[in-house]
Amino acid sequence: MIERYQLPATATWIGRTDGTEPACRRWHQVVQLLDLNAPGGDLEHSFVLLGFACDEGVRRNQGRPGAVKGPEAIRPVLTNQPVHHAPPVMLYDAGNITCEDGNLEAAQEQLAAAVHVILKRKGFPIILGGGHEVTYGHFKGSREAGNANDTTGIINFDAHFDLREPVGFSGNSGTGFYQIAKELEQQHRPFAYLPIGIRRISNTQQLFQTAAALKVHFIEGEAIYDGNLEPVQRTIQAFIDKVDRLCLTIDLDVFAAPFAPGVSAPAFNGIIPGHCFQQLYQQVLRSGKLVSFDIAELNPEFDLDQRTAKLAADLIFRLVSGYNG
Repeated sequence: MIERYQLPATATWIGRTDGTEPACRRWHQVVQLLDLNAPGGDLEHSFVLLGFACDEGVRRNQGRPGAVKGPEAIRPVLTNQPVHHAPPVMLYDAGNITCEDGNLEAAQEQLAAAVHVILKRKGFPIILGGGHEVTYGHFKGSREAGNANDTTGIINFDAHFDLREPVGFSGNSGTGFYQIAKELEQQHRPFAYLPIGIRRISNTQQLFQTAAALKVHFIEGEAIYDGNLEPVQRTIQAFIDKVDRLCLTIDLDVFAAPFAPGVSAPAFNGIIPGHCFQQLYQQVLRSGKLVSFDIAELNPEFDLDQRTAKLAADLIFRLVSGYNG
């Protein structure tokens, strides 16, 4: 039984209606509500939206709280997106995992359980954060749903490594990948992690040293431009080739602040979500190994004209629609 679980609400999925014919439909007309605690059949060919309404990790990391409202900011933008996917693809909203008492560790365990259920039922989880502590629970659930001997890799579009060592037993939004690395080490499994978009100004020397000690290769944000696209694609492909399964996480603070102002740590010099980024994003989507996806750090309290929420929604739209533009 999944706990700390908030069921999806019908009222969320109300929007503009241009008609009922397939060519006229919008997402609010096709999304079905899903209770992960209820008996059900397989979810093959289905994308399942799951919120992680939590920013306790951001608070612990001394960031700007507000990402707890990320899922409720993304869904209203998704409601009016046009349907460009075709049967047998299905869309479900499975509600939220919550963290109302500050017990981040318990919330992450329940997120892992929910992701595990979706994957075991052959669905594809799309997790709406929430702070970047979302990825620890996301990865744990995804890996446990796979074969024990498979290598599950993580690609992280992010300005930060998030490789900080937890103080005591208290993790936060900046410790998730370190925690994953140490748990995999205890299990004698490889740590396959590729951060893309790293900024020197956003990471201490110690974090670069930690990355080197963990044999983490990375791509700096400054390397992501059209004239350097092919070398970056080769680096990403080499990583994809060495893993069996992929989890993808996108921390919205990887993008330049004019495109993503509504984040916990805005980046004045982040990457542009244009042609070059889209080519890299599509490379991951088309890899044939992607099994789960999360979007982190949307903080609607600091968003402008829903700019950041619309960027998050666009990323989800491209995933679901198989859009290659």
